[in-house]
Amino acid sequence: MYDDILVPVDDSEPASTILGHVTDLASWADATIQLLFVADTGRHSVTVVENEVVDGLVRKGTTIVEDVRDRLRAPGIECETDVVQGTPATTIVEYADRYDHDLIVMSTHGRTGVSRYLRGSVSEAVVRRSPVPVLTARMQPDERLTFPYEDVLIPTDGSPGATRAVRHGVALADSLGATVHALSVVEEGWLDRDDEPAAPSADPEQAAGGEQAADPEQAAGGEQAAGDAVEAVVAEAETHGVTTTRHVADGNPADVIFDRIDAVDADVVVMGTTGRRGADRVLLGSVAERTVRDAPVPVLTVGDTE
Repeated sequence: MYDDILVPVDDSEPASTILGHVTDLASWADATIQLLFVADTGRHSVTVVENEVVDGLVRKGTTIVEDVRDRLRAPGIECETDVVQGTPATTIVEYADRYDHDLIVMSTHGRTGVSRYLRGSVSEAVVRRSPVPVLTARMQPDERLTFPYEDVLIPTDGSPGATRAVRHGVALADSLGATVHALSVVEEGWLDRDDEPAAPSADPEQAAGGEQAADPEQAAGGEQAAGDAVEAVVAEAETHGVTTTRHVADGNPADVIFDRIDAVDADVVVMGTTGRRGADRVLLGSVAERTVRDAPVPVLTVGDTE
């Protein structure tokens, strides 16, 4: 399913900790791993060494990717390295697109912490803009990294963005022989039931914004839309012969996702980066942002252009 996996690296321990997971994934997929260090042109890094003008970050990056490559070496895994200059997030996205990578794998906590690597910075920007799927992991003490994935949680609101993620998530589950858990979230106060054929979910991002249904008729419309969204996941899975469960609950969408991760012992969450409200709700304050930031398992996001 994945032939070329792009792994941006820096000198942080969290970024290196995810390498074991990448190795397992690449071994399973028989994929090539491309290690990439981006020498940030926004930082002053030119210096003089032995009367020669050099870029300190480029030199440092070369050492880092070679060190990581040595640690990644395993039977049957091909690993390549590259060091380029540019703005990190933009460069990573453009690099993945230019060289036809199938997947980007990143830690969301880097050397300068979450304030740089997720909130308003590199990981968030990559997830938002990437034309290929992005697998992120927080690398916190409670992080659960298990491969191969046996249980794949797919939250959906039935929007085109969610539908693209559904197709990708089902294909991944099919390749792994995993179970798909389809989830839709109804506005708070309406419903909480599991493993039933069809059930509704209002627009997750609408619910995240705290908007409530104006009346029962409006809420019923949300239920119908959610039921259709869940059944669409089941229908997609059935075409691949993938086992599914249905889950519908009311509450805050991100909270429901976290509860469902624990309830079904999910190994990965697969979700779109846009919902019914479109690109202006991609990450900032949205369900996707909080899930990427706080989920205790890897999150595989699929963007609009995947």
